[in-house]
Amino acid sequence: MLNILKFSKTPKSIKSIATESLISDTTSDITSDIPIQSTANDIEIDESVTKSSWVSRLKQGLSRTSTQLAVVLGVGAVVDDHLYEELETALLQADCGMPATTALLKALRLEVNRTKANTADKVRECLATVLATHLQPLQTVWNWRDFKPCVLLIVGVNGAGKTTSIGKLAYWFTKEKATVLLAAGDTFRAAAREQLAVWGQRNGVSMLQQKGNDPSAIIFDAVAAAKARNIDVLLADTAGRLPTQAHLMEELKKIRRITTKAMMDTPYGIWLILDGNTGQNAVAQAKAFHDAVGLTGLIITKLDGTAKGGMLAALASTCPVPVRFIGIGESLQDLQPFNATQFARSLVGVS
Repeated sequence: MLNILKFSKTPKSIKSIATESLISDTTSDITSDIPIQSTANDIEIDESVTKSSWVSRLKQGLSRTSTQLAVVLGVGAVVDDHLYEELETALLQADCGMPATTALLKALRLEVNRTKANTADKVRECLATVLATHLQPLQTVWNWRDFKPCVLLIVGVNGAGKTTSIGKLAYWFTKEKATVLLAAGDTFRAAAREQLAVWGQRNGVSMLQQKGNDPSAIIFDAVAAAKARNIDVLLADTAGRLPTQAHLMEELKKIRRITTKAMMDTPYGIWLILDGNTGQNAVAQAKAFHDAVGLTGLIITKLDGTAKGGMLAALASTCPVPVRFIGIGESLQDLQPFNATQFARSLVGVS
């Protein structure tokens, strides 16, 4: 049975979230006795966040790698073959991978020669330049307003931050004055729908759910609902799955086929959530999901704390699917569009 929960940003109890519905003669199949993950309730909204503070926090999040590069390119460093060898080690330790590291060092030598850089600081500036160029294919032009509804299927493995990222995306789109509908297509994980309902309430957006366990049917109906209600953006949650779980990957392919049927000739996006802490494993995930369903975007989460950040360089070399957003913290606005130059300079540690 189709059920749409309509939320406002007025604080409500979980029980009221679970029972409020646009359809008065139906009742929600969400129950209030299933525990809700507290992370959604703990997310803070700070409307004073500015571009400068975002860049500052991005640099802090990527400081593990920038600090290591600062050691290599410290005061008194001599620009010679030994320096390039140390840079190679640092880039590999930052999860750049061998193809990207080789390409970056080749480009760096050319840039150093072109600019006649003869100090460590100048070499670091050159490294930021070549890294930004290397990452540029991941920053593609994309305008969600070109499609209505803009339908985004959100996929990924368990623990990467999939449902949380949907909540943050909903916040970003509402700040862009878009109407948003959430689709509870994760019918596998316990309390997934309840967690998504919390995000709907926090952002004041509606959520569609349905009795039964067929995510394809839920998302098909969500597309129809988005069209009927003139919704700008539909964010569809899906169950977390590993690329090695053949039956779940087949289910994802089915969801893609059904969504294609629902959208007819209108394009839609399939975005993969990647944990920034998983390094080369994230690159392998991107390749596997891309081969299975044809990804149109990536969201890199958790680029703070222990994240090294170089995996984006590896992605640019081996699986250049556009990076749409990156996340660096727990606040709702800590998910922002990817900017190659901004990221490169933060990773290298230059202003």
